[in-house]
Amino acid sequence: MKCELCDTPGGTVLWRDKDCRVVLVSERGYPGFCRVIWNSHVREMSDLAEEHRAHCMNIVFAVERALRRSMNPAKINLASLGNMVAHVHWHVIPRFSDDPHFPQPPWGQRQRDVEPVRRGADESTLARAIREELAAS
Repeated sequence: MKCELCDTPGGTVLWRDKDCRVVLVSERGYPGFCRVIWNSHVREMSDLAEEHRAHCMNIVFAVERALRRSMNPAKINLASLGNMVAHVHWHVIPRFSDDPHFPQPPWGQRQRDVEPVRRGADESTLARAIREELAAS
């Protein structure tokens, strides 16, 4: 079975341990869009042992805190869909009032055709912020 998240990093790797990785996704109009990806192929969160679920969510929350601190978004969206790629991963998406879909979800109806103001932290700043948040948790 082919799996995009098993076969590729899924984005620019900002942090990883033996179980998970955090990647920055290149998604036009969505600076700071990150994914937390379980490294081994697991289909559902409930397939993970309790301690692994807790570890994964600790990383999701650390990424959320790092993005809030680094980018000061209007909102953070967290999503675990897996309809297109049935591999445990979480989307952690900083949202801004001028992004293409706000206040709709990023996969909803586009609200504006203008590009949002370029903002955000670079890869090294985000990676450092994530490491700091994980060390503090």
